Amino acid sequence: MNGTLQRTQSTAQNLVSLFRSAATLTFRRTKTSSARKKKRSISSSPNKTSPSSDDVRLKGYISSLKPPSPAAYDNSKRETIQPLLSTFKTSPSSSVVPNSSLGSIVCGSLTSDCIDKDDESADQLASHASSMLYVGKLKFLLAADVMDLNWDDDDDDQEYLQVKSATVMPWLENLSNNSASEWRKEISHVKKQKWVFKDGQHPGYKRLVKMCATKLGPDHTVELFGKLGRENGLEEFNMLIKICIEKARETTDDEVSLREIYKAYQLFLRVRESGFQIEEKTYGQFLMYLIDFEMSDEFFFFHELIREDNPDSLPRLTYYEMLLRVRVDDVDTLQQLCLSVATEHDERYYRREGLLLALYESERKEEFLMLLETLDISKVTSVAVSECIFRGLGKFLLEPFAERFLLVLKGSDIGAENISNLILEYAINIPNLAVEGIIRKFRALHSKIEVLPTSVQYEKLIAYSCKFFKVHEALNVVDEALGSGVYLSLGSIHSILDACDRSCEFNLVHQIYSRISNHNLERNNETFRRMILLCVKMKDFEGAYGLIDDWKKDSTPTTGMYNVILAGYFREKNVQSAHNVLKQMEDAGVKPDAITYSYLIANTQREKDIAKYYDEMSKSGITPTKQVFMALINAYASYGNFECAKKVALSNNIPAKYLKEINSVLVGALASNGKLSDALELYEKMKGDYCDLDPRAIKCLIEHYQSEGQLNKVLELLEELNDSPYWVDACFKVISHCVRQENLRSTVDLLKQLKDKFIDAEVALEVLFDEVFCLYAEQEPTDMQFGHNLLEAVKEEVGVRPSRKSLDFLLSACTNAKEAKSSFLIWKEYEKAGLPYNVLSFVRMYQALLASGDKKSAERLLKKIPKCDTHVRCVIKACQETYGKAEFVRTKETKKKKALMATMAKSII
Repeated sequence: MNGTLQRTQSTAQNLVSLFRSAATLTFRRTKTSSARKKKRSISSSPNKTSPSSDDVRLKGYISSLKPPSPAAYDNSKRETIQPLLSTFKTSPSSSVVPNSSLGSIVCGSLTSDCIDKDDESADQLASHASSMLYVGKLKFLLAADVMDLNWDDDDDDQEYLQVKSATVMPWLENLSNNSASEWRKEISHVKKQKWVFKDGQHPGYKRLVKMCATKLGPDHTVELFGKLGRENGLEEFNMLIKICIEKARETTDDEVSLREIYKAYQLFLRVRESGFQIEEKTYGQFLMYLIDFEMSDEFFFFHELIREDNPDSLPRLTYYEMLLRVRVDDVDTLQQLCLSVATEHDERYYRREGLLLALYESERKEEFLMLLETLDISKVTSVAVSECIFRGLGKFLLEPFAERFLLVLKGSDIGAENISNLILEYAINIPNLAVEGIIRKFRALHSKIEVLPTSVQYEKLIAYSCKFFKVHEALNVVDEALGSGVYLSLGSIHSILDACDRSCEFNLVHQIYSRISNHNLERNNETFRRMILLCVKMKDFEGAYGLIDDWKKDSTPTTGMYNVILAGYFREKNVQSAHNVLKQMEDAGVKPDAITYSYLIANTQREKDIAKYYDEMSKSGITPTKQVFMALINAYASYGNFECAKKVALSNNIPAKYLKEINSVLVGALASNGKLSDALELYEKMKGDYCDLDPRAIKCLIEHYQSEGQLNKVLELLEELNDSPYWVDACFKVISHCVRQENLRSTVDLLKQLKDKFIDAEVALEVLFDEVFCLYAEQEPTDMQFGHNLLEAVKEEVGVRPSRKSLDFLLSACTNAKEAKSSFLIWKEYEKAGLPYNVLSFVRMYQALLASGDKKSAERLLKKIPKCDTHVRCVIKACQETYGKAEFVRTKETKKKKALMATMAKSII
């Protein structure tokens, strides 16, 4: 413990030292840089002559770059890379780079941000830059092995040197000091700001920045983009800082953490050097790291830097300061702050707000309540802060304060809509309050304050109800809103329809449609498609067609509407009605799309129809989608034509972004149709190419691995499903595999993992453990050794008390094993677990004793069983007839009782 404390203190001291020294150097560098810029601006004058010979050297250098030859790469990787390379058909010298977001960004800025739009040199430079980025993109993709975006860190230095060599531009230094520098000076300050990556929000660009930062590091990423002729924007800096902080959080190595935080600090300073104002999006993540690790000295060091750079950030800095005080549990300082801010003047009201927000988020009710006593809610600086305060009022059950503040705000100019929103924020944050209770509280407060909710609040309340699948409550809110004359948006109706789908309340579709029709609510083709889906799911195909007929009165039905009905008929195996849907589409003038053909292909009755539908689709000019390729693979595999299924996955028509999903479907199709070895071979190939398999395909492999007996491989596959929604289901299948093989160690380890997953769900955890013992009983074991060991491991290692059902299943297993000694051991477990014996326990024990041949003990136990219930007498008789008779007074039975006896005996046995 002392060693750990010393290391932590040492790390903090090193970090402080590095921060302070780096800050000093940076400030000196900034001063020197500013002086140089000032001197240069005085001595130099703009020159608007045409670009000098340096431009020619620039163009010549770029033109000399050639795409790398595919022969230079490993043949095993060429098959994966080839489909992607085929998309680069445009000549490297063309002015447009297809599928290159970075290229479009650079070329667009070079041509669009210039003052002189007729300057041919800018267009030529853009063209050559496009060529350069074309080559660069190929190198990145080849180095990344096309689909490998998660590079390993082992060869970082070697890979960096390779990428760095591709970006070394010997003309850059001379060019920047001569004509290119003068040419850029002609761009105005406003337009120059546009040179910062304008597509920084684009997901593809974000992936590129993250990929480069992972591979090269944040510093080299900034340098790389700089060599491509672009400034780094604030968004890019924020992304790089975030990556550094995430790495620092994830690592357990103090030195690595120190290094990553120092990188983030350097980027933080670069933001200042680049002329950007430091906003919360930049400093917030940095301060939160220091708060979480209780680095107080470092926090206040940064606090001063940020405050000097951006005085407007002081209210938010106060909030972070209060979070730090709470984090380090500085109770005395917190108490003093609460007392001091209660007497502060209006101009420093932001301190009170920051403290309130920090106390609310940290669940410090006592101090929060102390500040509320002197809070003037009308002086709160923003509506957003008021919302947080009302969330705290709900969280801490402070309704008197909520009512008092609402009455004060009603007399201010905040507006009725904002007051209604504060009521909603208060109500939904009340702990342990059901949706029905929240709606009642929402209504009561509106009535008491005498304000009316607007459509915004009603829609939020509807969305909140749908989040918990409380569809009936959501419909009640709809009725209330419509009764008040409030108009609801299309999104609210769609959220209710989606909640009906997920909660299986399909029959409510008719009520929803009646409200839409009666109140003339907004609807579109997607609204009708969702309602048709609900009708189809409850097999009301007539109602589905009725909705289409209603839609025809205003507009033409869409293909998606008919596709829903088509899929429904195929699920019901009603092929004739499914083909009638095509006739309905033809009559309505609606053409099939790729989804239509994917359903037809996946549900063919003959193998030759697969090619027929695909040809028909091609002749219609419909481009095949990934759903079509998946349907082809599954259809061919279902007919045992695995070669054709594999050829589909190797088709050059499949876009590179869908290769992973298509190959995953092929793995699942092969495994499901008896070709497990081929499926595993493809899985290993994809893994070797650093391509992750779709979780559903891995789950399919696990399901069909049961008969192979290779437990290690199954466990390896299960690890691939970590953090996947399919993990629990797959884990239980692996556990059943382990139980069948009576592999105690693996079973217990997996049960521990299940316990960690359901640590907050006691009921779900108990059900899962009951199922494990049920699996064991269903195996009809010949001895009880594994059962006893499993029970002890569950109690001692996993730390779960066996339930009554679990012990009942073990008693049933004793019956199959015919072990009287094991029966008595399990019988004692009821008492140890604090579970009183009931009639069913006695009957199960009686059955186990009879099966083991211990008739004497069975007779003694029989005397303790209450026989007043007819069903119990039936079960006892069935046990005697099955395992041997014992003394028992027979009673007269009717035919009905005999039938019931047989049924109950079957369930016990």
